[in-house]
Amino acid sequence: MESVLRVGNFGLKPKAAGAEHGFIDRGRKGSNMFLWVTVLTSVALAVLIVYPLLQTDGGGKGTLPIDVTPQMDLKRRRLVLYENLQDLEFEYRAKKIAADDYQALKEAYTAEAARLMAASQELEQGVEDAFIEKEVALRRARRKVHVVEQYKCANCGFENPVPVKFCGECGTKMGRPV
Repeated sequence: MESVLRVGNFGLKPKAAGAEHGFIDRGRKGSNMFLWVTVLTSVALAVLIVYPLLQTDGGGKGTLPIDVTPQMDLKRRRLVLYENLQDLEFEYRAKKIAADDYQALKEAYTAEAARLMAASQELEQGVEDAFIEKEVALRRARRKVHVVEQYKCANCGFENPVPVKFCGECGTKMGRPV
């Protein structure tokens, strides 16, 4: 029989116990590998789920949307107020709010909505442009008054239109502005 095994195996050793049917019994080694893969996958998923919850806001940096403009801000606040008014109406009809509280809140929300609508209309009409023009005119007026005082001749009282070293009327040397 031993000679048959040598011929049948061609000098190779048998694989392991249970290998006579053509399969290899991995035993504990295969189950340990499956356990490690499962544990690592579970840890990775836990980190992915918990990490965003543990992050801080970063001090408010980058929390505003890109398209924030005064008009969009007013519109967003108006929409929130309209939604609050609808919720208030629903809660009043469901008898969750007393009539006095309902009236007070409704008046406050309505007044705030009117104020926001007026502010958005002002922005649409170009109040910013009017403010800029008003500021420019104010600065020009200050500059004109300053120029007149700075370039007024102390001798004759002539107001020189440009900065000069000598008065254009009497020729007196201009002093430093007072």
